[in-house]
Amino acid sequence: MALAALLFALLFAPAEDYLAEGLKALDANQPAAAEPLFRKAIEADPKDYAAHFNLAFALSAQQKDVEAIAELRRTLELKPGLYEADLNLGILLLRNRQPTEAAAVLKEAVAAKANEFKPNLYLGDALLASGDAAGAEERYRAAIAADPKSAAAHVGLASALLRESKIDEAAEQFRSAASLDPKYRDRLLELAAEYEKARRYNDAIAIYRDFPENAAARERLGALQVESKDYSSAIPNLEQAVRTSPTTTNRLALADAYRMAGDHAKEIAQLQLAVAAEPNNFDLRMILGRALRDQHQLMAAAQHFSAATKLHPDDVKAWNELASALIVAQNYTEGLAALDHVRALGKEVPGDHFLRAITLDKLQMKPQAVEAYRQFLATDNGAAPNQEFQARQRIRIIESELKKK
Repeated sequence: MALAALLFALLFAPAEDYLAEGLKALDANQPAAAEPLFRKAIEADPKDYAAHFNLAFALSAQQKDVEAIAELRRTLELKPGLYEADLNLGILLLRNRQPTEAAAVLKEAVAAKANEFKPNLYLGDALLASGDAAGAEERYRAAIAADPKSAAAHVGLASALLRESKIDEAAEQFRSAASLDPKYRDRLLELAAEYEKARRYNDAIAIYRDFPENAAARERLGALQVESKDYSSAIPNLEQAVRTSPTTTNRLALADAYRMAGDHAKEIAQLQLAVAAEPNNFDLRMILGRALRDQHQLMAAAQHFSAATKLHPDDVKAWNELASALIVAQNYTEGLAALDHVRALGKEVPGDHFLRAITLDKLQMKPQAVEAYRQFLATDNGAAPNQEFQARQRIRIIESELKKK
């Protein structure tokens, strides 16, 4: 932020004019040299508000904001209502993230020069930062009236309008700012995010399409196209996002698009790359395991479910997924061991009893299988009638077989 220097013509200069020498140092862009000169001027006359003001300027130029703020407050004690001091103090308070205090002094500056650009712009910034979007809107409009070509004022107004949920008016201001100064073009992405929140996906997509070089924008574009079930359009954008920024988030989004498009080989390939980058990510292991399971790659799925159980030994879902994959793959002994972990955690559900019963049945552990089938029937309460029918049938058959022995 640029601070305004204030030059004072003194009627009575001391024998050694420290103030004048300090101003010369400021003009030569030597604030460190100016500082001690202004301090000597204050020693000579503690009530010299010009010395205090210019000392504040020299301090702020050296990023000594705390001292500069104190000197500006002293200046205003000596000379209440001094426009330049109010303006500079407000700017410094804003720079130091004190927007409420900044707004108070900037209101004084606006009162002194209501049609000036700077006090209105900075007061808008202070009001917006302190939560007064309506007040900020008014000040930004005044700043634009003073300088219609200020991109900063247009983007400030756009931000205030967004806070007030005036999204279409904000869109106009964001575009004005971007046309005036290309550095504000990326602020259109804020507008796109607001369109998303408002479920105006086509408007958001239109903006994201204008940022093909931005990986985050390409990812959001692809995600919205997936949301719209336009998978053929989504995939190239998500592929580009991954090439530019191969983050886990981008890989998951691309994997999801491949899944929805029915290309499960590419879905699994992306998930495998994500797991390779983050092998200790429990959720990734579970996602990949389920994708492999759904494609009947059961032992490969079991490897990832097993890795997940090592990362979170108390997670019942991981143990259940591992047990199911192993048992369907006819690896009954290890599947039963996984079910034993579920039992040890005290988190068995009726389906676990049924899976245990089937496993024991396959392992020819008939009495134990009957017991497990009975546990299933005692706890299922009609939730899975087909499995209950199967359980009753197997109990009758097994008991009949046991009687013959």
